[in-house]
Amino acid sequence: MRDSEPTILVQRDQDIVTLTLNRPHKINAFTKPMWKLLGDTFIALSGDDSVRCIVVRGAGEKAFSPGNDISEFETVRSNAQQAEEYGQLMHATIRAISDCPHPKVAMIHGICVGGGLEIAGLCDIRICADNSRFGAPIAKLGLVMAYPEIGALADLVGPSVAYEILLEGRVFDADEAMQKGIVSRIVPADQVTEEALATARRIADGAPLVHRWHRKFLNRLAEGRPVSEEENREGFECYDTEDFTEGYRAFLDKRKPEFKGR
Repeated sequence: MRDSEPTILVQRDQDIVTLTLNRPHKINAFTKPMWKLLGDTFIALSGDDSVRCIVVRGAGEKAFSPGNDISEFETVRSNAQQAEEYGQLMHATIRAISDCPHPKVAMIHGICVGGGLEIAGLCDIRICADNSRFGAPIAKLGLVMAYPEIGALADLVGPSVAYEILLEGRVFDADEAMQKGIVSRIVPADQVTEEALATARRIADGAPLVHRWHRKFLNRLAEGRPVSEEENREGFECYDTEDFTEGYRAFLDKRKPEFKGR
C-alpha cells in the first residue's frame, strides 16, 4: 500500500462510522493532505444526524499514529511561513474533531504519540492495548506544540501533566497513560477492536440528544462561570422529546428502545 490509496478510510456499520488512518507502511504517520482529509471527513459526518458514534483507529495493529511524517519537513514545513500554513490546516482539523457533535471512541493499537496522541485525546473514550505506547517527544525535534494542539493536550491531562510530557519527551506505557488520564481503558492487545466496537455500540444505542446535552453541559461547567436559571431549565427540555417517551415506555415494556433523535 502506498499513498495512491485513500489515507482516510470510512466504513459504516448501521449508525456507527469507523475512520481508519490508512498509511500502514508509515505506521499511519500524517501528511498534510491527510490532515485536510480527516478534517473534511469530520465536517461531513457532523452534518449527518443518522451517525450515532465515530470510531477512530489506525490501520493494522502496530500503531494508531506516530503523528506527522518527519520526511515532509524538508518540503512543506521547512520555515515559519510553511509551518504556519501547515498548522492552520492541522488546527482546522482539530476544531472539526472537537466540534463534531457525535460521540467519538479512539481504538488504540500500538504507538500513539505526537499528533496521534492529539487526535486520540480529542475522542471521548480512549481504549488502548496493554502494549500501547504514548508520548510527545517533539522537543527532540526542536518543534513547538502550538496553542490549539497544546490546548487539546492540557484539556485532557491538565497543564502540569501536559508540561511534564512535553519537557521529558518520554515514550511511556499504557499503565502510565491510564494514570495520567490519557486513556479510559486498557485491554489485551487482541481485544482492543472488540472492546472499542462494543463501546461504540453501547453509545449508539443510547439517546443521541442526551449525549449532546451532556457534552454541552460538561463543556459549559468547565468554563467555571455560574450557570444561569435559563441554562438550568435546559436540563429539563429532554422531557418534551420523543426519545424520552420512547425511553421510559421501552423500559416499562421490557424492550430495547428505538431512539430517533427527536
